Amino acid sequence: MSRRQPRVVAELGRPETPQEAADRKAAATRRHRENRTFVNLLAAVAVCLGLVLVMVLVVPRPELPEREPVDVAAAAADAEPTIGEPLIVPELGEGWASNAAEIRTGADRVTTWYAGYVTPAEQFVFFRQAFDANPTWLVTAIEAATPTGERTIDGITWVEHDQRSIEDPGNLAYVLTTEHEGSTVIVGGTADDAELQTFAQAVSAQLAAGE
Repeated sequence: MSRRQPRVVAELGRPETPQEAADRKAAATRRHRENRTFVNLLAAVAVCLGLVLVMVLVVPRPELPEREPVDVAAAAADAEPTIGEPLIVPELGEGWASNAAEIRTGADRVTTWYAGYVTPAEQFVFFRQAFDANPTWLVTAIEAATPTGERTIDGITWVEHDQRSIEDPGNLAYVLTTEHEGSTVIVGGTADDAELQTFAQAVSAQLAAGE
């Protein structure tokens, strides 16, 4: 009976030596162990991500309390004795809510009465009523918005600054400015034409009533 000849290894072109065979088997074992370690690592990561997802979905998160609307009329009544001038308090219908109403004094020492509102369509509008302001203050306050026309509302003439066609005008997308009885008044915001008109009319009605 003939003795079996060693297998020729293609890469070597000859039979491998006992040492080469041992090295080959050791390398195969090492690769297998490394593959198992990598697979186990992936499985562990998947389990961790699954636990995090379960916690996010299951653990209840407390809801932030809704912010109470600001009472603009009450804030104006408190501030008027200090200012010594009638302050604008627009009369708006249901769905309008103020989120700020306060007296502000900037670095230029110009005092302003400011109020911001969220409209029924969830847009933002505001007014600023400045006392003893100067042209420089106005240009700064409206960020040098370019005049685009004039509008008369309830007998009050406003200079219009329509910036809705420019990129990122912020809260000054649309601005109206006027000088009235010693006050410089700015109306502006991001609302559509209808809501801006409603807001501007409410502010104009207050200015006209104070004449």
